[in-house]
Amino acid sequence: MDFGLSEEQRLIVETTRAFVENELYPHEAEVERTGVLRKELADELKQKAMEAGLYAANMPAEVGGAGLDTVTWLLYEKELGRANYALHWTCVGRPSNILLAGTDAQKEKYLYPCIRGEKSDCLAMTEPGAGSDLRGMKATAVEKGGDWVVNGTKHFISHALEADFVILFVASGEEETPRGKKKKITAFFVDKGHPGMTIREGYRNVSHRGYTNAIVEFDDCRLPQEAILGEVHKGFEVANTWLGATRLQVAATCLGRAERALGHAIEYAAQRQQFGQQIGKFQGVSFKLADMATELKAADLLTFEAGWKFDQGTVTDQDMAMAKLKATETLAFVADEAIQIHGGMGLMDDLPLERIWRDARVERIWEGTSEIQRHIISRALLRPHGA
Repeated sequence: MDFGLSEEQRLIVETTRAFVENELYPHEAEVERTGVLRKELADELKQKAMEAGLYAANMPAEVGGAGLDTVTWLLYEKELGRANYALHWTCVGRPSNILLAGTDAQKEKYLYPCIRGEKSDCLAMTEPGAGSDLRGMKATAVEKGGDWVVNGTKHFISHALEADFVILFVASGEEETPRGKKKKITAFFVDKGHPGMTIREGYRNVSHRGYTNAIVEFDDCRLPQEAILGEVHKGFEVANTWLGATRLQVAATCLGRAERALGHAIEYAAQRQQFGQQIGKFQGVSFKLADMATELKAADLLTFEAGWKFDQGTVTDQDMAMAKLKATETLAFVADEAIQIHGGMGLMDDLPLERIWRDARVERIWEGTSEIQRHIISRALLRPHGA
């Protein structure tokens, strides 16, 4: 494996980092203090991202994206991840890969407008009683008169207030298995404003200020057959096929924030004077930096190895779980140690460290908790031995 970057990859990293530092960083303080990403600002930055060729870069070239391989895409995500989440996610849109699973008509209605920046999507899976156990979802879709009638509630739905449509996953039936009954899941497209669907403001979140979550309620929401994404009762298959790399995306953005925090810690340790010398000369500080850098390197290698294997078609769920687990927990560790090195100043909002520290907390929960990642890894180790 060649660990060096190609000329194209270096250019993408440099272009993305320059955009993040010049266009996104200047607005972080406003978003963090108000908890709001103004629509006018979002539209302005989105236009700049499109002009820079960064918008929808995760999409294949044949549908209007950049056609990046997985490793290059992760390099791009890592650079974007340095910035406030609301800014980089909303203004440098990356449409969900699951849109590629749609029919030609669905692609015309949903995929291509997202790539052009005319629409944005959100995914609705989580429910108040169904987080890690998605098979436990209670929202249902029942076929009636040729349509599907949806009832139930989804929550923690990121970006739903701003999105133009929802990609909805609901229980559509049951099947018998050796372990008992198991719910069948179907995915649907639901346009904002569709009768029977209500989107309301969700919860105030300590992490990722400005990046909203919402509660989405369905009350006899009638959907036509053409709203189905994929096949009836095959929602999990669609999700597993097209959303598998999402955990690598989370890992990559965490690496970017961890790298930013480490950079601040190194600079401060080299400049701050106490007891007549730079604090970086004290072993108590210098060893922290060594541990932070080592853990970050390990997380980086795990993530990009998984990305490389994804491109080779050899990646496993265990690979992606290891990357997500290591990167998210490393971010938490690095952010905490960076604050410790800065002392009280690390908790002031003059620096991005307290934000990175707060934002790190949710990364070990969404897109699969650390406990779920450890379950995936341990099952992969033990299952071949019948345990």
